[in-house]
Amino acid sequence: MSQDLQPGVTRTTDLFTAQLCASRRSVRVARLLAERELAAWGVKSEAAAHVVAELVANAVLHGRVRGRDFRLRLMRFADGTLRVEVTDPRGDRVPRIPDPVAAYAESGRGLRIVAAYAERWGVEKAPAGAKIVWAELVPGRGDA
Repeated sequence: MSQDLQPGVTRTTDLFTAQLCASRRSVRVARLLAERELAAWGVKSEAAAHVVAELVANAVLHGRVRGRDFRLRLMRFADGTLRVEVTDPRGDRVPRIPDPVAAYAESGRGLRIVAAYAERWGVEKAPAGAKIVWAELVPGRGDA
C-alpha cells in the first residue's frame, strides 16, 4: 500500500483486480470492467472511467512488452477515496506530463486528463522491473 494515502485512510472497503493483455482493445475492456465494478459498489464516476481509460491506454502504448500483460486494480477506501492502479512491465519508462502540449499534437494529453480528475497521481516501482501508475480520486472533486 502506498504511503501517499491520506492520513487515517487504511481500510479498503472494495477491491477489484483484472489482468488484461496489452492490446488496444483492452483499453475499452478495462473501462467497461471498471464501470461495471464501480456500479456494483454503488459508485457512478465518469471521472474514474476516464482515468482508467487514460492509464490503461498509456500502459498499452508505452508500457507494453511482448508476451506480458498489465494489471488494473481499483480500490475504494472507507472515506470514499478511489484509487486506480495500472501495473505494466516497463519500469524503465516513467510517465510524465509533457511540457507543453502542442495545440494539434496527437499525444500528450492523457496524463493532463488524469491530473485534472485526480487529487493526486504518481508512479511506484513494482517487482520484476515493472511499475505501477496510480491516481486517487476523492469524493467532492469531479464526480468521484
